[in-house]
Amino acid sequence: MTAEDVFFQSGGAAPEADNAPVVQTEKYLLFLSDGLLFGVPAAAVVEIITGHTVTRLPLVPSYIRGIINLRGQIIPIVDIRCLLGHGDCESDCMMILQSDDTQVGILVDQVQKMVDIDTSSLLPVPPRSSNELVCGMYSLEEGQTMLAFDCQRLMEHT
Repeated sequence: MTAEDVFFQSGGAAPEADNAPVVQTEKYLLFLSDGLLFGVPAAAVVEIITGHTVTRLPLVPSYIRGIINLRGQIIPIVDIRCLLGHGDCESDCMMILQSDDTQVGILVDQVQKMVDIDTSSLLPVPPRSSNELVCGMYSLEEGQTMLAFDCQRLMEHT
């Protein structure tokens, strides 16, 4: 008896593939800041804008670049480079992020692309890492390492 005969005698049911692991992915938007590649969950990104004038504010931390008026909504703008202890960002590219009901803009050097990340492959940051805005790391297919940006911790700084 051939394997084909056994298949048809068993009612034609295909072998069950229910034991295959379910891969859960999440879309991340990649951006560069001071040569570091960050990824932010796409669900947290409201929009990407350029060319808005940032109004500086007195008596705020140096990493708060100021505020913008975006269609009647006042949004604080954070300079990620400065927050991470590097020089000021010279770009005018801003990503508006939302966590819960709060929106904040971050200055980034460049927005790159959207990628699907296997959430089970997201690695934790080293325990002695001084970078509090990173909640994980992921190795991309191109050999790059993406630092998962923690929007919730960013909101705590603003």
